[in-house]
Amino acid sequence: MQTAADTDRPAVAPLDGSSPTLPLAFVVNRGSGHEETESRLDTLRRVMSEAGRRHEILCIDGSQSPQDVAARAVAWAVAHDGGVVAAGGDGTLNTVAQAVLPTGRPMGVVAQGTFNYFARSHGLPTTTEEAARLLLTARPQPVQVGLLNDRVFLVNASMGLYPQLLQDREAFKQQFGRYRFNAMLAALGTILRHHRVWTLELELGERNLTVRTPTLFVGNNRLQAEQVGLPEAAVAGQGALAAVMVRPVGRLGMLGLALRGALGRLGEAANVSNFAFRRLTVSPGAGHRARHVKVAIDGEVLRLRTPLTFSVSPTPLQLLLPPERSDE
Repeated sequence: MQTAADTDRPAVAPLDGSSPTLPLAFVVNRGSGHEETESRLDTLRRVMSEAGRRHEILCIDGSQSPQDVAARAVAWAVAHDGGVVAAGGDGTLNTVAQAVLPTGRPMGVVAQGTFNYFARSHGLPTTTEEAARLLLTARPQPVQVGLLNDRVFLVNASMGLYPQLLQDREAFKQQFGRYRFNAMLAALGTILRHHRVWTLELELGERNLTVRTPTLFVGNNRLQAEQVGLPEAAVAGQGALAAVMVRPVGRLGMLGLALRGALGRLGEAANVSNFAFRRLTVSPGAGHRARHVKVAIDGEVLRLRTPLTFSVSPTPLQLLLPPERSDE
């Protein structure tokens, strides 16, 4: 097997999808999903073995970083002229996509998360058995991904209130258990607290704007944009990204906006600005000259150096999709 260092070799051109025997390297997150992990692994092995499909399974289990596991899978795929499959939630998919995108190798998805926006928006099944069997006949199809500086995002990227909400939710879940009701309570607590208001300088094409907002949210997923009621849902992930900014409001106003989002009517709110774009540069304005800011990318919180540039990636991800989707 190749090592992570082998990913430094020149990128390989995407496959045309004509081979029915594409070798597959699986990256399985042992912490994602509600099914028993061993049952998921057994299903993947069985489906691949019954089909005579060459494969390798690597697990994210804490012994190595997710990035190192993904790099090993990509090295195997490059060496065997194959593809890489992410089996996990949106965070796992993001890690694998970040490693796969520069190589041009095909990427498959076995969704194991809670919301599975990326898989569902591309018509992929959310059960292990169905997803594994689909991979046997799937073909690479270019799909749009977003970039925040040099980091890939498949579903969304944000700064301000949303990253804080994710951190609070994770802390709440660790203390009280990983249940959706607990996640809702944590989100409510974050919304009802005092929010830092950012002054942001935006470069949008030839326009320069200064805005004040507690949060900037950028989406690359039509399904998620539809669920909260954004008019830009039709273009999110289809040639453009959708941005949402909230004007400074009080606690009750923020709670009202959260309720509108839950009802799919966020785009109608008077205190919300939303627009579509292909490239947007964001710099902290007066009083916020931070060199690094906290951001959220597909549910994972990290710090990135400013300015932040949100853009449509010039290189699409070669996603393994059913033949009927590939023909569209």
